[in-house]
Amino acid sequence: MTDAPLLATSPEALASAVEALLSGALVAFPTETVYGLGADATNETAVARIYEAKRRPSFNPLISHVGDVEAAFALGVFGPEARALAERYWPGPLTIVVERAPDCPIAWLTSSGLNSIALRVPAHPLARDLLRRVARPVAAPSANISGRVSPTEAGHVAVELGDQVTLILDAGPCAVGIESTVVDLSGDWPLLLRPGAITREMLEEILGEVGTPDAAAPLASPGMLASHYAPNCLVRLNAAAPRDGEVFLGFGATGEGTGSPSLSAAGDLVEAAANLFRMLRDLDQPGITGIAVAPVPEHGLGAAINDRLRRAAAPR
Repeated sequence: MTDAPLLATSPEALASAVEALLSGALVAFPTETVYGLGADATNETAVARIYEAKRRPSFNPLISHVGDVEAAFALGVFGPEARALAERYWPGPLTIVVERAPDCPIAWLTSSGLNSIALRVPAHPLARDLLRRVARPVAAPSANISGRVSPTEAGHVAVELGDQVTLILDAGPCAVGIESTVVDLSGDWPLLLRPGAITREMLEEILGEVGTPDAAAPLASPGMLASHYAPNCLVRLNAAAPRDGEVFLGFGATGEGTGSPSLSAAGDLVEAAANLFRMLRDLDQPGITGIAVAPVPEHGLGAAINDRLRRAAAPR
């Protein structure tokens, strides 16, 4: 049974959903592809709750949804090809990965610390109405536990995540039923990161040849392997104290009283996840040889935090 109410489309339901999202809560809502697990994409703590609810094993980038094309253009750097693609297929089941704009408000946790962001303007009228009322980007991966079948009806969400969300907007079955196509235009050439209803042939009408990423390469796509962001300085894990030239990033009691920043002084893994990418960036300063990171428990969100830290600390 669900603890979250399933609310049919109404002005009152939309108002409740907007209020919940702006307060940092999770709201499930329909798109034309699948039901999404929505959170304010500019709120690090709200985004961390997505990872906790989905039991997501690593901080893969999330798609940020907005209500119209112009809102997306304000968030990312859209070249001529990206603009042409957006104007042809938005609103619709297409996600475009571009470089983030210099003043982009999307939280670093949403983009998994990357300088690129994944954006979509969904076609579902309820989703667009919700997004326009929220008036900020909403991160919304599929509303299911990570690795399970994506939900195409509100009841699917209720079964899996009903106790994790504040409410579920119910607009019946999704029309498309598979996740959006993801195309990466943040690099030197277009890459199809995830196939979907917008086919390779449709993309190539505008972009010319679209490549397929190397399976061993780091990717910037939701649901795919890991980020390529790492600090310029070295990262040392499971540290009790900093060495010469290092700065210390604590967790819980480790580092208390030193004046060093902490992912979470209270040992709260949601807070630690929310702070992770921003703090790594803030500490990555000229003259610093390394970031020494205190041990983080491996359970719950700690597994995802440690996954990302191990990638940041890997030899390069």
